[in-house]
Amino acid sequence: MSEERKQWIPAADSSVELLSSYGDVESWDVDIADAGVRLDAYLADYYDQYSRSFLQKLVKDGKVLVDNRPVKNNYRLTGGEVLRVQIPQPEQLDVSPEPIPLEILYEDEDLIFVNKPKGMVVHPAPGHSGGTLVNGLLYHCGSSLSGINGVLRPGIVHRIDMDTTGVLVVCKNDLAHNHVARQLADHSITRKYYAIVHGVITEDSGTINQPIGRSRTNRMKMAIDIMNGKRAVTHYRVLERYKDYTYVECQLETGRTHQIRVHMTSINHPLLGDEVYGSRKTPFHLQGQTLHAGVLGLIHPRTGEYLEVCAELPEYFLRLQNSLRNQK
Repeated sequence: MSEERKQWIPAADSSVELLSSYGDVESWDVDIADAGVRLDAYLADYYDQYSRSFLQKLVKDGKVLVDNRPVKNNYRLTGGEVLRVQIPQPEQLDVSPEPIPLEILYEDEDLIFVNKPKGMVVHPAPGHSGGTLVNGLLYHCGSSLSGINGVLRPGIVHRIDMDTTGVLVVCKNDLAHNHVARQLADHSITRKYYAIVHGVITEDSGTINQPIGRSRTNRMKMAIDIMNGKRAVTHYRVLERYKDYTYVECQLETGRTHQIRVHMTSINHPLLGDEVYGSRKTPFHLQGQTLHAGVLGLIHPRTGEYLEVCAELPEYFLRLQNSLRNQK
């Protein structure tokens, strides 16, 4: 891209009227060398401090104009267009810090790895305005969290379900956030989960390669969707067999919503305790699915070295294993 493209547009510019007045507007001419490049890819290269999903939302919301008109993210540049982009002013954070105890597995100036307990929601949402991981992080870190994902999700670059335990990485600045987000998008992060599933899996290992999308019959659930689902791959390995259950390691190649829960159900081995995707009753008193994020490994955004953090199995999981070993 040309280095002479950037200029600030005064408020009197007529094209700015197409954009709501909630941030500065930046304008430049697209270099002819960038002809054929998708708009979202071009913006991601230009604004490397922001995630692609953030920029795509700007395009979708009409905050990016090409020759004074809104376009879609898949618009391909021809070169010579005038591009105008409005970046919103940072919103005031309206989530309160709370002195919630956090188990910090690793922390430096860029990243925090937290061992999330069962029952904790990652970020505020309807019905969960407090007591979330974000509330605890704000108390622990103050303002030292990335702001790319907005006021309700500072530092949050990925999530795990409320009743899933284990390691989760949080970003303390936008540089780290963008770096980790790219690794997530490239599926280059190591993510190993540990689960107990119904039934005895006979093979020692296997791979489930089935696309996942929103269920057509229940929009609150995910499902295997051959036609419209997104690519989803889970590699599993049997660690221990019990009388009626199996302890497995699941390594994610992709990271779709509820991926392990949907995939294991698809091979008739739903997770123990999963009342959403598993229909079988159990004699155990459990709070949701028996699933633990045990290993998370990534390239550190500042050092460029591989960093792997592990979270030990929680007490309830260990007690359950002992009970299963004693079954006859």
